[in-house]
Amino acid sequence: MIEAPNPDTLPAETALRDPGEVMRLSRMGSFFPTRLSFMRTLIRRLSRETATVTRPVWDIDESGFGRAVYSLTVGGHVYSLVAFSAPLDPERRTDRVIAEAWDTSYVLYDGTPSTAEIDRLEENAPKQEAGRFGASDLVLCRANKSVRVFEHVVDCLARGTQPCSDLINATGYLMRTTAVYGNGKFGIADRARIEQRSGLSGPFAAEMLAVWLVRGFTLDLVEHIARCRAPATFVALDRKFKRHLGIGNATGLGMAPFLVSHPILLNNWMMARETALARVRAVSKTSPEIIESFLHLIARARRHLGQWTVDDGRQSERIATLRGELAELEALATPQWLSEPYPWDRLIEATGRCSLECQELVVALVLEPHGDLVDGLVDCMASDERPRLQPATTAGDLKRLIAEHCGWATSIDFEYRRATKQFWYVSEEKLEPRLGDRYDEPGADLEMPLDIARRVQALRRDLDGLPDEQTVAEFLLSRPEHRYVVRRVQTLAAHPYAEIRDNLIGADCLPIDMLRCKLSFFGASKFDPKSDRWTRITLYQGAPLFDEIGGADADDWWLPVLEGAS
Repeated sequence: MIEAPNPDTLPAETALRDPGEVMRLSRMGSFFPTRLSFMRTLIRRLSRETATVTRPVWDIDESGFGRAVYSLTVGGHVYSLVAFSAPLDPERRTDRVIAEAWDTSYVLYDGTPSTAEIDRLEENAPKQEAGRFGASDLVLCRANKSVRVFEHVVDCLARGTQPCSDLINATGYLMRTTAVYGNGKFGIADRARIEQRSGLSGPFAAEMLAVWLVRGFTLDLVEHIARCRAPATFVALDRKFKRHLGIGNATGLGMAPFLVSHPILLNNWMMARETALARVRAVSKTSPEIIESFLHLIARARRHLGQWTVDDGRQSERIATLRGELAELEALATPQWLSEPYPWDRLIEATGRCSLECQELVVALVLEPHGDLVDGLVDCMASDERPRLQPATTAGDLKRLIAEHCGWATSIDFEYRRATKQFWYVSEEKLEPRLGDRYDEPGADLEMPLDIARRVQALRRDLDGLPDEQTVAEFLLSRPEHRYVVRRVQTLAAHPYAEIRDNLIGADCLPIDMLRCKLSFFGASKFDPKSDRWTRITLYQGAPLFDEIGGADADDWWLPVLEGAS
């Protein structure tokens, strides 16, 4: 029997920030990775278990083509990344999801694959969506080289020199993934196979494990090619570069609707983050050790921002503003100022005059030195629960919930075309979400149900005039089209952070904000928007290498900085 926690033993908390403040796209699109992010959580788990990565197979030729296997044990189970590298015509190299060939392809395998299983995967993994997969195949992914950086590093190591620091910092990876598939897609294992396993039960844990192993493979691959090219002069890549090279990722619209289609999971992510912040804000007196750690982290954040450059004009302006604001906060937060009562609450209050991006950076910053207070919240972030209809509740209950949680939706004027300009649909070719212009493009009749605000308004109109005591079951018998949105409204009673409080079909909706929110929970950094619909990011930049798991600094890689880069 599970006992309820004793309130007297729980950490103190301030009030959580209001969902109406937190769940706006402008703020969600300003999030930074935190120590609750899924990559950080996974690496801490691997470190606690001092997981050891082995490489039982390395059949890679001198040009870097062939296959390899990496295995490790976590939570009592063995998992193996099976990697394949093949020649690719430069004209076929693209980050777009419609690509049909890649430099490398991978499967995270449940167990240790036999030679026959590796042969099977070698036949199918390079085909990706077109391949045949089974219950032992947990994650499917592919990645392309960042050709300029990859070749530069190979050439330097072969000549006995180290690569250019500025080039390494500007790109941050040797390869970037163009898709990482899990949860039963294209015939791979359903999440049910692993969801109860210790170590991979958290959100996207299997996918994050696969990406970390892919990162290790890319580092081995670049050194292997350089060594084969010039064994007499070859030198290994400096460890500082290895730590700073993560895995790139190009992410587009396909990821955005996830936050809408998994409202309870979104609530749990947000609730954990907001509860962590409330716990830290409630700290009445901090220690000299934490102050010292904080001062080190804010200086690192300042240097990280100095090394974060993008081509996108909007994001460049935001970064410039953020640099100035963080410098002001750094000047404010002296050791004496932080030694006074409730330092973290006062610091959060001080950011109220700053940009949203600065506010959310400081949220991540104040969580970082307080692992003892907040790390346990990661156990509350998973959920397979879906919204369930409560037919016995009444029309009056629905009206009250809409008034309490959905004022943002009922205030939108959908008579204006700009309020309904966009529609979400699924492409026939790749079965991926896309965004169309309702008044210039066909397909609105196939619209995905992401028009939550419009649906809430329609529901509220049809509730007018109904007696408050009429049950939801009776109401839906005559108006069954509202079943979907009734479930969502009812969900908000117990899950206040379950709904994005913006019009997702309006002309002003920027999908990039939804992408950044989700990617920040993954642990991504160096957001590099290429439009308002897709971005490049870096995963595992600064993370420990295979031989550093369990080390003293295995969890100290928030907003990494490359020493020597300008």
